[in-house]
Amino acid sequence: MAKDIDSIFFDITPEIDELAAKCEKNNAIDKDLYTKYEVKRGLRDLNGKGVLAGLTNISDVCASKVVNGETVPCEGNLYYRGYNIKDIVKGFLAAKHPGFEETAYLLLFGELPNKTELRNFQDMLADRRMLPPNFVRDIIMKAPSHDMMNSITRSILQLYSYDEKADDTSIPNVLRQCLNLIAQFPMLMVYGYHAYNYRRGEDLYIYAPKRELSAAENILMMLREDRKYTKLEAKILDMALVLHMDHGGGNNSTFTTHVVTSSGTDTYSTMAAAMASLKGPKHGGANVKVTQMFEDMKAHLTDWEDEDQIRTYLEALLDKKAFDKKGLIYGMGHAVYSISDPRADIFKRFVKQLAKEKHHEKEYALYEKVEHMAPEIIGEKRRMYKGVNANVDFYSGLVYSMLDLPPALYTPIFAAARIVGWSAHRLEELKNVDKIIRPAYKALAPYREYINLDDR
Repeated sequence: MAKDIDSIFFDITPEIDELAAKCEKNNAIDKDLYTKYEVKRGLRDLNGKGVLAGLTNISDVCASKVVNGETVPCEGNLYYRGYNIKDIVKGFLAAKHPGFEETAYLLLFGELPNKTELRNFQDMLADRRMLPPNFVRDIIMKAPSHDMMNSITRSILQLYSYDEKADDTSIPNVLRQCLNLIAQFPMLMVYGYHAYNYRRGEDLYIYAPKRELSAAENILMMLREDRKYTKLEAKILDMALVLHMDHGGGNNSTFTTHVVTSSGTDTYSTMAAAMASLKGPKHGGANVKVTQMFEDMKAHLTDWEDEDQIRTYLEALLDKKAFDKKGLIYGMGHAVYSISDPRADIFKRFVKQLAKEKHHEKEYALYEKVEHMAPEIIGEKRRMYKGVNANVDFYSGLVYSMLDLPPALYTPIFAAARIVGWSAHRLEELKNVDKIIRPAYKALAPYREYINLDDR
């Protein structure tokens, strides 16, 4: 009797469970062997410091300094092309213009633009915001995904088919492709979200981007049915895009960009690979986990101001007894920063302002309490090799919820910013490195004689 097609593709049958058990059994590696063979798990040493795998001019993540010949932790700093992110944000806020386009120019071309260069660059992006004819109908509207990262990744791969020079990896051509993707990304994101909701029975409204608006303003305008947003909303989303734009060459998705670029493949495949990396909950998906954790926390607290209740919940998280039972307080801690994440510090100054405008003061106060209490509780429960602090994901989820952005777009908004950094790193890799990235893995399986099928 023929099997039902859905059961073949989607059911986890007893046969699959049995084969999965074999996978687990025969793929298990004794953790002590990583120490024995001095394997840097996650390309990090025992102190959490990343293994040097490349050189970059694009950005620097600074979390330590040398004092009397000894390296000690310090307040975190992030530099774009040598400029401190704190000064960059201060500069475009003082000038009262959006920062996304100016910072994108800096990362891509290595210099701060003058007024004419910035205006020309803004025009260049505005010219490239439109998608190919019928792309929305033929690609985005067909088989929309409930996960926007998958939807956007598919759209990026499909854009390959519309590019007559898709495989040309010369610097001018790759720059052209990157500028197109940076400009088109908000449309791929917002239209994909609307297409999925339309398939679920909601009204469909798709607005064209406006030339005179910034990237952040266009995202808010196209996303909302009434097209309205406040200046504060646009300013904070613009700042979020700037803060997420790049974070050194070693973060997972950017390193993926370097690895895939080194193979000589095309820009669309490279960006799709980076998107797949960023989607993970340990990377770009962390801000969604933070908001989900807080929703669970609020459901279990009878008094959001009771620090004893908050402590009990946080301890339950670490003991794998609350939320997703993973033993993590999401949004706390970072692979590099041990004292402070400069992005979180900048963000926080404006979160309180937005919370007041949106009447979310009580929720903001809960976040603040968790931020202050979590490091102490983690220190009591865990063996720590460095300090723990709130990272940028801790507050970004709260910001996005106050901006009335759907959770499905939290990680895509991260990607809308980080695609600038990926582009800069792809161009840098193409310019400087001509070897495919291929680290070594030590084989552990003993050599065996093949046994004929009849003898097994």
